[in-house]
Amino acid sequence: MEKQPSAISWVLSQAGEHKKQYVVSVVLAILGVACSVAPFFVITKIVHGIMEGQKEVSFYVTQCLVMAVFWMLRVLFHALSTAASHRATFAVLGEMRKRATEKLTQVPLGIVLDRSSGALKNILVERIDSIETILAHIVPEFTANLLIPVIMIVYIFSVDWRMGLAALASFPLGMFCYVGMMLTSAGFYERTVVATKELNNTAVEYINGIQVIKVFGKTKSSYEKFVHDAYEAAHSFIDWMRSSIFPFTFAMVIMPSTMLTVLPIGGLLVKNGTLATYDFVRIIILSVGLIAPIITCMSYSDDLRTMGTIVGEVRSIVDMEEMKRPLSGDVPEENTISLQNVHFSYHDKEVLHGIDMTIPEGSLVALVGPSGSGKSTIARLIASLWDVKEGMITLGGKDIREIPMDAYADKVAFVSQENYLFNMSVKENIRLGRADATDAEVEEAAKQSGCHDFIMSLENGYDTVVGSSGGHLSGGERQRISIARAMLKNAPIVILDEATAYTDPENEAIIQRSVSQLTRGKTLIVIAHRLSTIIDADCIYVISDGKVDGFGTHQELLENNALYAKMYAAHMAVRDQEEENNG
Repeated sequence: MEKQPSAISWVLSQAGEHKKQYVVSVVLAILGVACSVAPFFVITKIVHGIMEGQKEVSFYVTQCLVMAVFWMLRVLFHALSTAASHRATFAVLGEMRKRATEKLTQVPLGIVLDRSSGALKNILVERIDSIETILAHIVPEFTANLLIPVIMIVYIFSVDWRMGLAALASFPLGMFCYVGMMLTSAGFYERTVVATKELNNTAVEYINGIQVIKVFGKTKSSYEKFVHDAYEAAHSFIDWMRSSIFPFTFAMVIMPSTMLTVLPIGGLLVKNGTLATYDFVRIIILSVGLIAPIITCMSYSDDLRTMGTIVGEVRSIVDMEEMKRPLSGDVPEENTISLQNVHFSYHDKEVLHGIDMTIPEGSLVALVGPSGSGKSTIARLIASLWDVKEGMITLGGKDIREIPMDAYADKVAFVSQENYLFNMSVKENIRLGRADATDAEVEEAAKQSGCHDFIMSLENGYDTVVGSSGGHLSGGERQRISIARAMLKNAPIVILDEATAYTDPENEAIIQRSVSQLTRGKTLIVIAHRLSTIIDADCIYVISDGKVDGFGTHQELLENNALYAKMYAAHMAVRDQEEENNG
């Protein structure tokens, strides 16, 4: 099995052309930390001057000025390092977020639908944002603050190896506390991840379902669930911090406590005459200089221990296996679609069992069958939103998996019962069908789809913002805009997945006329629950339990297919009852 790169290695691998900026940032950070430590060496010179009886005021003034310069340089280098790392980091995070969202368009639809919108939003927004600390701070600052103490310890060892050991004496006990905290924190952090996901999912569900909650008087129970998940999310962090506070405090107190060993051991060595007084003073001062870098390194402990989980969640999107499609290749001009022994599974459950179907170019083909029989799955496979498990789907005799995804997408327009409208203007929602369409072409598509009049009655006409998911419009209005979008695309193959399922009779008539305009001279695949709308289809396929139960014209199926005859009779009975009630 191929070894996976570490979290920090993977994050840095995403830096691309920005790696040079990180190198510059690390170098500047090292210079900044070095300038913050350098005054301690200057102080040793001052102490040495005092011990040697130096009485020239200019000497001390000069040394103080040198320290001031070092501190100013430290601030300058730190600012430049931070600027370089943040400039690179925000560019990398933007590209990472773009790569993740593009990935969602390249993977099978089922993989995306398996995840809740709250969980995906959490990864794409909060998780990727949290990588900012890793890239902008840990990479330059942790590296620099870890390197300088190492250099100082080596210097102390060069002065006197015994004092070097004394300066390191507090490290083992401090590291013991620190490692103990790190070992127990993994489970706590995993709990916070799960709890935060649940809270995000519940919040999105609560907001999206607020109308149902109010109508059915479920405010109390739904709010209780939200409160429970919020409480669990909060206490997952509280419990984690409670478990960490004592070992972290001990580590923060003990590890930098170099004076506890340096002072008594150095004092004994000076008393015994084996260590010069000046060297002892110099080591004391340098040991004090170790404290700040060590504490800075330890302050990143939370980020370091959570980095693996954070990066793992982001990689769960970025590294998803894409649908295999070539980047270039010939696209058949002929638009006959053929399904040959097609099998498909949701997870481990097979839902299509050897579908064979031919849809000639320019024909009207309908898919009918009981709910859950596999009709929509077939439509989505034809639209290349999923890949078949076995068998193949061909366009003009060529396997669609051998056709570039963008080129195949240009061939197909897909209109479902739940078409999504973005929170932007009506005009821009229609223009999604063809990005280079002019305003006149957008308006013409709206007229042909029967929605121009209602659009003009809106407050700002075509510039009216439709709201989140098109919430400012009715279901029929959203559907007609979706059809206008598909009409503007002008694709030779049109798939309608129960496009009128939730519309009233008046809107259905308008939508049917719009569909007639949209599909004139095109290949049309219709999934219909109102069988009276597809009796003129060139061929009707009856789907039952993931198999083709029969196919033929409306009259042929009435005579030869019991399931179709039963469904049609039931549909007509319901329609007659509706007409009687309306009459």
